[in-house]
Amino acid sequence: MPDRSRRLPTLQDVAREAGVSPATVDRAINGRSGISARARAKVEAAMQRLDYRPNVHASRLARAKGWRICLVLPTGTNPFMTRLEQEARAAADHFASERVQIDIAKTDVFSGPDLAAALESAAGTADAVAAVALDHPAVNEAINALVRRGKQVATLVSDAPRSLRQHYVGIDNVAAGRTAAAILGRFLGGREGTVGVIAGSLLLRDHAERQLGFQQVMQDEFPHLSVLPAREGMDDRHRVAEKTREILKTTDDLIGLYNVGAGNEGAITVMTNFGVADRVVFVAHELTDASRPAVIDGSIDAIINQDAGHEVRSAFRRLVAALDGVPISDAQERIRIDIYLRHNLP
Repeated sequence: MPDRSRRLPTLQDVAREAGVSPATVDRAINGRSGISARARAKVEAAMQRLDYRPNVHASRLARAKGWRICLVLPTGTNPFMTRLEQEARAAADHFASERVQIDIAKTDVFSGPDLAAALESAAGTADAVAAVALDHPAVNEAINALVRRGKQVATLVSDAPRSLRQHYVGIDNVAAGRTAAAILGRFLGGREGTVGVIAGSLLLRDHAERQLGFQQVMQDEFPHLSVLPAREGMDDRHRVAEKTREILKTTDDLIGLYNVGAGNEGAITVMTNFGVADRVVFVAHELTDASRPAVIDGSIDAIINQDAGHEVRSAFRRLVAALDGVPISDAQERIRIDIYLRHNLP
């Protein structure tokens, strides 16, 4: 068993071991000027011999300036994004006590130029940026410019893997789409007919990947079902209602619906008005205050969920750890895919 009585080495211990002053050790640890290469090498060797690990929180508190992180979120009425913002504001209070300031900016993430402009604006004041990303050349270039300026960048929920971003925080969206297809196909129980698909925008990486995973499983495991091309509802319940109405007017044998993004209320309202809510299996994403009642009453048969609180806190922890230059546990930060039915709602 480990010796828990062993005292951890202090900065003063390192100074004595290296034969230098505590101020010199402090300069070496925090990368400050006013220390020779020879003295820095002596301090680093002493730290290694003593297995000394700096207290990054104390070091951050001692600095005149802490870290500043900008979180870029979408405008609009998406309930999950509203939840992300709420969780981010709650987490900001905790991080403020550690001299980490969280700023929140909002923009139209469906517009590449608008999102790129928001990222460029954050560059002037933020040490790190987290953003719900769009797979767009202007967005990739804005992220790359941030990284080249020495900023840490994390994509949140929706990735931009062709950019230089250092971190992605979110679920495996291909797996989420495959999971949605497996649930919907099995719930249909061998019935033959047509399945509709509504996405927010296929320029959003998470939506494109979910649709890809969905199509893979439907084609491989449920070839007797016909899947319609995805329609874009822009995560707006009115647009989703319009797209659902279009599907129902042109499809006599609709028996399944998969909503890749937000706006579930619009689909439910239209299916109820058409009198098909009981026969159409509906699989959707994100357990929110808006979707919970629909799961309970059976309007939504299953929800594929990601924990908004875990997501924003993980993004902040990853960025702060990178700024402090300390490791972080990937296993602890992994965002899980949750599956909720009316019988297991938290």
